[in-house]
Amino acid sequence: MTAARRSCIDAHRMSLSRNMTLSRAQTTLLITAIIAAAAVALYLMGHPLICKCGTVKLWHFDVESAENSQHLIDWYTPSHIIHGFIFYWLLWLASRWVRLSFGMRLVLAVAIEASWEVIENTDFVINHYREMTISLDYYGDSVINSVSDVLFMVLGFFLAARLPVWLTVVIVIALEVFIGAMIRDNLTLNVLMFLWPLDSMLSWQQGR
Repeated sequence: MTAARRSCIDAHRMSLSRNMTLSRAQTTLLITAIIAAAAVALYLMGHPLICKCGTVKLWHFDVESAENSQHLIDWYTPSHIIHGFIFYWLLWLASRWVRLSFGMRLVLAVAIEASWEVIENTDFVINHYREMTISLDYYGDSVINSVSDVLFMVLGFFLAARLPVWLTVVIVIALEVFIGAMIRDNLTLNVLMFLWPLDSMLSWQQGR
């Protein structure tokens, strides 16, 4: 490889690196825009801004209540913190091949999480949850709950960036075990029952 060609390639890589870097202001603006777009999409899909009960609670821990997934914090909030851990690790690995700044990775994580919040609240996914899991009374999230879920993912992303890997793994296991023991459901079981529903597992969950 000639020196001129090597110089051209290095210049191209530096250009890509600059394109994948966001300032703090750009990161904040993009995150805000993504969350706002998801909130508007959910509202236009017919989901209420807040709980139909007319109040906004800091937390609501009755899984079998119609107010589940309608307030700021519930039993499924830790799952979104874990999402933040997972997205941080996956995007950190991706950045070893494609140079992504921390801000760019955070924006991508928010985009993924916000997109899932919209997809999760489509009629197809809601009906699938109700048919295949214990979420018999689940009719979708309120907009404020979905926004809160995305923000807790952001919290998890920041925690993963600052905590040692072993500690984040311990936190994930502790949260999954604790939530599983309390409501017989957690992120792992939720994914399992959504993708590969098991009658034996459903029977155990219904016994709560």
